[in-house]
Amino acid sequence: MNDQNLTPQTDTKIQATASPLRCLTGAVISGGMGYAMYSLMIAIATNFASKPLHSINPLVIKISSAVRTLVVGVVALGSGIFGIVAIGLLALGVQLLVQQLTKPKSKT
Repeated sequence: MNDQNLTPQTDTKIQATASPLRCLTGAVISGGMGYAMYSLMIAIATNFASKPLHSINPLVIKISSAVRTLVVGVVALGSGIFGIVAIGLLALGVQLLVQQLTKPKSKT
C-alpha cells in the first residue's frame, strides 16, 4: 500500500468567515429558490386539481390520490426548508451586523 507515485495529501483547510454580505447573499438565493419551489408547488397542485381521475377502481383512485399528495408534499417541504434557511441566514446577517457595529474599535 506504499506507492511512490501517489501525491501526499495536504491538510490545508481554508475556513471562510461569515460576514453580513455573505449571509444576505445566501438569504437572497435561498429565498429565491424557496419562492420558485412555492410557485412550482402551486402549479403542480393546480394541474392535479384541473385533471380529475377517470377510473372506477377504488384502489387506483386511492393510490393516485396518495401519489399526488406525496408529490405536492415533497415540493412543499422543499419550499419550506428553503424559506427557513433564508430566514435563518437573514437573522445571522443581522446578528453579525449588530456585533460589528457594537464592537469597540481597536487601535491596532
